[in-house]
Amino acid sequence: MTNPAERTVVVLGASDRTDRYSNRAVKELLAHGFKTIPVHPTVKTVYGLPVVPNLDSISPGVDTLTVYVSSQHASPMKESILKLKPKRVIFNPGAENEELEKALDREGIPWMHTCSLVLLSTGRF
Repeated sequence: MTNPAERTVVVLGASDRTDRYSNRAVKELLAHGFKTIPVHPTVKTVYGLPVVPNLDSISPGVDTLTVYVSSQHASPMKESILKLKPKRVIFNPGAENEELEKALDREGIPWMHTCSLVLLSTGRF
């Protein structure tokens, strides 16, 4: 298995609010040693990490994009997500997006409906 420090994970919808699952995801990814890139248009930092305002600010080829935004917010980012060329996309509960899933299928990008926090806590991330 690849060393977590060699894997880049993008958290779409990262929050600085500790009651949000996306905030816990950033915290757990860091605790597990993953290179973590939080994305949110207005949040400035999460756990000391600078937050990038959009996906276009990130170089293509990340390992995982974990999605914490609704389809209403993610669908307009479809082209940016495809351009990012993640090795996989995780749709966390509430972030399912049939339109984006079909686009990922067309591009050969694997995706799954699951919870990043569960994967991290069970060592299956």
